[in-house]
Amino acid sequence: MAARRLARVRRVAVALIVVIVTSVAVISGAGAASSPPTPARAVTFVNNTRQPIWVAATPGSVTGQTGWVVTAGQSVTVHVANNYNGRIWGRTGCQFNASGHGHCQTGDCGGLFQCAGWGQIPATLAEYDLDAWDHLDFYDVSMVDGSNLPMYINTVGGKTKDKINASGCEQGHGCTTTVKCPSALQVHTGGHVVACISPCARFGTDRYCCRGQYGGPTCNPATTWPIDYAKVFKRAEPYAYSWSGDNATSVFTCTGACGYRIVFGVTPPAVGGPPG
Repeated sequence: MAARRLARVRRVAVALIVVIVTSVAVISGAGAASSPPTPARAVTFVNNTRQPIWVAATPGSVTGQTGWVVTAGQSVTVHVANNYNGRIWGRTGCQFNASGHGHCQTGDCGGLFQCAGWGQIPATLAEYDLDAWDHLDFYDVSMVDGSNLPMYINTVGGKTKDKINASGCEQGHGCTTTVKCPSALQVHTGGHVVACISPCARFGTDRYCCRGQYGGPTCNPATTWPIDYAKVFKRAEPYAYSWSGDNATSVFTCTGACGYRIVFGVTPPAVGGPPG
């Protein structure tokens, strides 16, 4: 009899433990489900040129989009992941059919409106590595492969003072202007200059591409390049990457919940466009 009572007590105890453990699991699960997701970041594309721009991104927004059209004088806001690590650029001279297939004169992305992969060079890039080391955002404008549109980036919110003002100027360095492209680097379509390609992409030499005996810290456009073409890009956008080693004046950071404003255009009152 005592043995049967003890067995019954054990069964009741086990049942209680199961109920308690299950309840804790349900409560914990409910708590996890109600935890707020990591907030997305707002990125606004502003078109201050006279032509439509087909913006592309890889990877894309939180909705999965990788292509947007922004008409002249308008803006479009999208959201990207808090830890976004990618590039954004503008495409020009595009024509797409109803299924999103077509072609762009610059920045083309495999003939697709919704981009898949990196675009065709030359294209001015906005590059991002958000919530990276020590929760810092790193971002830059890059013309390492060349330029098809003027571009500058402003931060929105966050805890870091923006070094580039709303007109695209950096104090002590200069403002955003159109790239004055030398004939040796010009890219033409239909008899018009539509972009300015990098000397590495145009000539493919070790000197211009900073490789081989000219690689690493020995590479310097002022001393090892036959012609210092980096100045062409740096004069137009003093805050941007003008060549692959142009780190000191070209990488920016932001802390906090930073949003971003990517402006396609030059410092007002001028209106920017493709390199001339």
